[in-house]
Amino acid sequence: MRTFWIGVASREHVLRADGSSSRSSGNVFADMGLPDAAELDTKARLGAAINRIVERRGLSQAEVATALQINQPKVSAPLHYKLEGFSVERLMRFLVSWSPSGRTSRS
Repeated sequence: MRTFWIGVASREHVLRADGSSSRSSGNVFADMGLPDAAELDTKARLGAAINRIVERRGLSQAEVATALQINQPKVSAPLHYKLEGFSVERLMRFLVSWSPSGRTSRS
């Protein structure tokens, strides 16, 4: 019988569709058995950091596009955690651009 991952019961255990649970690795993507789990986890963490900055600074998508030097339609993807089109390096550059010497107007 094949089991499917359905969610995290806690930060320490993974709950499977067959009712079993196992200890979590701390990386939900690895727990799901996905290839490139470490990269997916890194991207998710970077996406969350980007979203926290945008929310904390109250930036519009247009302001984010200007700050990151990308067009507005591309801003929507990372803000909605659609990160497959972005490399880890590119997401890191976005965060570095918001360092204390960054380019956003609402620092």
